[in-house]
Formats: sequence, C-alpha cells, structure tokens
Amino acid sequence: MTGVNDDVPGGRELLRVEGVTKSFPGVRALDGVDMSLRAGEVHVLLGENGAGKSTLIKMLSGAHRPDDGRILADGGQDGSHDGLHEVHIRSAQDAERLGIATIYQEFNLVPGLTVAENIFLGRQPLTALGLVDKKAMRARAAELLERVRLDVSPNTPVAELGIARLQMVEIAKALSLEARILIMDEPTAVLTSEEVDTLFGLVRELRESGVGIIFITHHLEEIGALGDRVTVLRDGRSVDEVPASTDEDELIRLMVGRDIAEQYPRQRPEEPGAPLLRVRGLTRNGPKGLPVFQDVGFEVRAGEVVGLAGLVGAGRTEVARAIFGVDAYDAGAVEIDGTELARGDVRAAMRAGLGLVPEDRKGQGLVLDASLQDNLTLARLDRDTRGGLVDRGAQRREAARVAGQLKVRMSGLGQSARTLSGGNQQKIVIGKWLLTDTRLLILDEPTRGIDVGAKVEIYQLINELTAAGKAVLMISSDLPEVLGMSDRVLVMSQGRLAGELPAAEATQDAVMELALQAAPDDTTNHDESAMEGSDVR
Repeated sequence: MTGVNDDVPGGRELLRVEGVTKSFPGVRALDGVDMSLRAGEVHVLLGENGAGKSTLIKMLSGAHRPDDGRILADGGQDGSHDGLHEVHIRSAQDAERLGIATIYQEFNLVPGLTVAENIFLGRQPLTALGLVDKKAMRARAAELLERVRLDVSPNTPVAELGIARLQMVEIAKALSLEARILIMDEPTAVLTSEEVDTLFGLVRELRESGVGIIFITHHLEEIGALGDRVTVLRDGRSVDEVPASTDEDELIRLMVGRDIAEQYPRQRPEEPGAPLLRVRGLTRNGPKGLPVFQDVGFEVRAGEVVGLAGLVGAGRTEVARAIFGVDAYDAGAVEIDGTELARGDVRAAMRAGLGLVPEDRKGQGLVLDASLQDNLTLARLDRDTRGGLVDRGAQRREAARVAGQLKVRMSGLGQSARTLSGGNQQKIVIGKWLLTDTRLLILDEPTRGIDVGAKVEIYQLINELTAAGKAVLMISSDLPEVLGMSDRVLVMSQGRLAGELPAAEATQDAVMELALQAAPDDTTNHDESAMEGSDVR
C-alpha cells in the first residue's frame, strides 16, 4: 500500500480487525468494519462524528466487546509475539498485556492526584518492603515529562493544569506503558502549535522504533503530514482504505458521502445593527496581583460574528466567562442593550439574552448522565415549570424540534448525553441555547474535535442566528476558522486587547503580529499553567 513504512524491520502486521459489528439500543455503531495495522506505520482512522471511530477504539482498548467479527493481534493473551492470533479484549488489563495503549479524547486523569501519581496510577514502582517508591516514580515521571516537553513538576496536582497540559500528561502516561500499539484519539485538539510539533516528533520517533499507531484526527492537514494509510468510516462501516497522500477533497467526499463546496460559508450582513453587547474596561486580577485580563473593551452588534483570537494564556476564555457571569471581575462593566449586568450573576446574564457554549463541553456544557431531553431543556426549566411541576410534554416537543433541526444522531431523546459522539454532544450544548431567548451566543471553541461535515452545519447555524438579528462572539484556536467566519476579529495578547481587524484586513500574519505584542513596559507576566485557552494555529 502506498505510503506504508516498509523500512521498519519486518514491517509485520500487529493488528487486524475483521468484520466487527457492535450494536447499542436503537443504534448499530459498527457494521462489518475491517482494518489492519503494521509495525512502524501511522494508520489514520477518519470519519464524521458518530461514524464509529470511538466505538472501534474502545473495543480495542477493552471497554466494549464486539457482537460479531474478530480481532487478531500479533501475540496471544499470554504476551507471546509469534504471529496473528484471535484475541478477546475484555478489559484494559487485557489490552495492556497485548501492548495496546490508548490516549482518549476525554481525559482519564484523577484531579486530586499529582502528575506523577496519574502517570503511574495502578502501576506504581514499589520498594523492597512493598511500599510505593515515590522517589523512583517522580524521577521516571520527570523523564517522561521532559520527553513530551512539558515543563511542570511531577508533584503538581493535575487539577491545577490547563486543558493543553492535561493532554500532554495523558501522552506521557501512554508512553510510560511502552506499548507496541498506540491509539491516539484527537491528540492535537487542545494543543498549541509548538506542542503539536513536539507530539509529531514523538510519533515519528515511535514509528521509527516499530510502534504501530492508530491516529484519529479531524484536522485533514495532519493526515498527509503524519499518516501512511487511512481507513475511512461512514455510518459504522469501513467504506475505503486509501493512502494518506489522498487529496483532502476526496477524503471529505469519502467521509461524508458528498462534496462540501465551501468550508467557511459565512453570509456577512451588509450593515450590522445596533450594539447588543458592550464591554467596558473589564479587569480581573489573579494571584499575586497580576492581571488575568486588563482594561478589555469592545462591542458586538446585532447580525454580526466577532472573532476573539489570541495565544495560550491571552485571557480569551477568562473574558468570556466574566461576561457571562461565571467568574467575577474587579473593574469594568458588561452591558446588554445599554443596561449594565450584575457581576458574577449567570441568571442575570441569561435573562438578558446571553448564552455560553464553553470550551469544555463535557465538564461544563453537559450533564453527561442526564437524557438529551433534559440537557436540551435545562436552560429553559423555569419556562416549562407551572405551579412547581415541569411540563414534560412541552419539553419533549421542543427538544425533538431542535434535535431534528440540528440533525443530532441519537436513538431517542431518552438517550444519555454521555453516549453521544463528540460532535453530537456539541450540537446538544448549542441546541440548549436555541430553546431560550438567547440574543447573543458566546461560542468558545465551537468546533473542537468535530468533523468537517458537522463543522459546516454549525457554521450554517451561526448564519441563521445572525440573519435573525442575533449575534455571536466566537473564540477559536483554529485561525482559518476565525478568519473565515468572523466579520471582525479582536486579538488579545497577555490579557489585553491588542487590536481589531475588519474581515477584509484580517490575515493570519496580521492576527499573529497583534497576538505576539508584548504588554506595555513588559509588566504583564501570566502564569499560563493557571489559564485556559489554546494557541492560535
């Protein structure tokens, strides 16, 4: 097969999936899927959200078992490596014995434990007396952190780390297993450009050493840069296997079953309306008196999309949370239609017509174990309650309407949010605000971890909102997305608003020039480990 690394000694087949099927109540997640993995190659698994990628990798890591079909691995359950044998992966321990390690899109870390304790959780080195050898554990963890270029202490509690650093800890944890088969589910979704380069270097080192890597990504440009082969899934089926050098347009066609003519279909208004949101002098001080953001001021008008760009630690997410009332601020004001909002009051923000889609959809945007109906109607619970009783019929009708509008792939409104794919979960988070009187929607990383087809659907939804006279404030680490969908781009640097660019003048170079501006007198020095947000890339 073109693109496969034949220089690796043996280049033997490490893994083969034959005709695997898996069904859940009301959903056939996998339907006769085939794929294989060779030593020393990066095999990309590509497909829309809900195509079956997560189900397949959970099967390989022991979380699910196939209803039919076979999984063969280079070695039996006893750990021998003498050619392909059928295996039954019933647990994470079974996968580990077969040399399979998985880095999930959802972090699998314990917030109350340190970085070192998370890396070696359940596998701590022991002293001769059978006690945990903390010194050895910290030393080994430090080596792994250096390998992934993560400058944090092994003793740091993971609860203190931002999303990008949590991802690097997950990667260090997987490397500690010294696996022969490494599965990486959207590993670059929350990484900065520099961290992506570091990760790609690690992947290439592992490939050269003979490790086989299954790589899942929605960033099509990463496929040609890193991959060897691509297996495309659609509606639970493996529809084709192609070289990683395949043209992006062809990959999209295979993935979604149709051509997507325009990646960023922004329909810009001829003239925006009156200001809906006005932010004046917003300031918040962090630890040791250092500003998290300082003197931030801007406005968003009816009918427009305003993009908010900036590097890691610039303060974008923090400003959005302050506007919505999640976090307090020390100075400044937030106005809706000229009326100032109370500080730190989410209910007041919602009553004024604000909505927030947070960057962490699982941790902050959803009640994962609740039904889709309950998640969709959560923000309008007051409206659906009469005399202390909830009108479940009205909730069901409204939830069904918006789920159909957003083309949510589900077995029914009673399905739990946890069981949806990432893209469909994001649709539920957005749909919640469509069922309220939201006039200005703040979207923080709205398409992170979402496939091309679902992205275009979200972009069309943004067009519908602005055409109806509503407005969007969009934060994104995907710079082409910011440029393609924004009518104006605001750029933050080190907690300050560095500049504003109209769509006609907003280029990648212009945005990056503003994003890299130093603070006046170089007085702002943020502790990035305590801040959220991702690098523009």
